[in-house]
Amino acid sequence: MAIITISQGSYSGGRMLAEAVSRRLGYRCVHRDQVISKAAQWGVSQEDLRTAIEKPPSFFGQSQHTKYLYLAFIQAALREEVRGGNAIYTGLAGHLLLGKGQHVLRARIIAPMEFRVAMVEYRCQYRRKEAIAYIERKDEERRKWTRFLYGVDWTDASLYDLVLNLEQMTLVEACDVLCRLAESGCFQSTPETQADLDNLALESRVKANLAMNPDTSDLEFEIAAQAGSIFIKGAIDTPAQVRKIRSLVENIPGVREVALKELSLVTRI
Repeated sequence: MAIITISQGSYSGGRMLAEAVSRRLGYRCVHRDQVISKAAQWGVSQEDLRTAIEKPPSFFGQSQHTKYLYLAFIQAALREEVRGGNAIYTGLAGHLLLGKGQHVLRARIIAPMEFRVAMVEYRCQYRRKEAIAYIERKDEERRKWTRFLYGVDWTDASLYDLVLNLEQMTLVEACDVLCRLAESGCFQSTPETQADLDNLALESRVKANLAMNPDTSDLEFEIAAQAGSIFIKGAIDTPAQVRKIRSLVENIPGVREVALKELSLVTRI
């Protein structure tokens, strides 16, 4: 019951690879648009969410809080979508949004520029020069996005368990490699990995609920979940917010108890 994430530059074959693996293993394909649609249920427009995960940091006006809010909704949607396992996600930074561990097989697919240009020319009806400019712009936006959100270089091979290069192999061969690894003992679900997924999903659900509520939407928290126990760390504006936070979180399905000892009262300038 592995979860596979496939990271790629624009038109590098990631979606075709995901669909091939899905047919071979019987896994569900989860695409970015599905996650955006699910995230929008928290009350944010799909257009704003799509822009938030496609555009570089200048879209936010360097607003860390806007980033925090949108990321909370996107993480909650993605983690809920794949928590049952046997899923493949192709989308920006899936390997970062889902955390690392035995429950996630993090793959990256890269392709020669000629392969990518041909894909853009065919699908978008761009001329060669336009296709190259489009690819370079999209790659730069991805680089800035992951650097802004996570402080990492999205091309860093150490962020992945497997890097597949289409320069010397076909998509069919890449599919064979990825399927063999997914079916190996390294990434099979265990009670411990399922508990990790459940904890991640609950953490995201709590964070998204707090981000959505008007009384706490201007605050930021670190959330940890452990078998239904929720640990919340962050800064608050008034003591009354402690009661509000407790009331909100205790009513979230799956929450058994709430610990708020690490909330600190601060004076904002």
